[in-house]
Amino acid sequence: MKSSKLSLAQRAISHKGFIRKIPDIFRMIKMWRKGSYPVKSIDIILPLLGVVYIISPIDLIPEVAVPVIGVLDDIAVLSLVIPKLVKEVNKFLLWEAEQKIHSGNIKIIDVDIIK
Repeated sequence: MKSSKLSLAQRAISHKGFIRKIPDIFRMIKMWRKGSYPVKSIDIILPLLGVVYIISPIDLIPEVAVPVIGVLDDIAVLSLVIPKLVKEVNKFLLWEAEQKIHSGNIKIIDVDIIK
């Protein structure tokens, strides 16, 4: 089975909700760089390095030299990177929602629950 890095990336982004979170990833990185989003740098840098590794043409085990194992190392990196990145974005979205509530941009009113 011959796979290119493009097809591997296409399979990776089919992860549930990953495509919808791409703008959130960029917003998270922007807030982190500004110092607004408090997170360990390693929690953002490692997943991003994994994505760069998959996209880049430089590979530890090239697909041309060892076709099956070359593809497997990319799949292994993807299986570690995508869930970690999605988890970190979910934490960011929760943090962002809390910030909006605390800053007063969202008003919470008292409501009654009616059955």
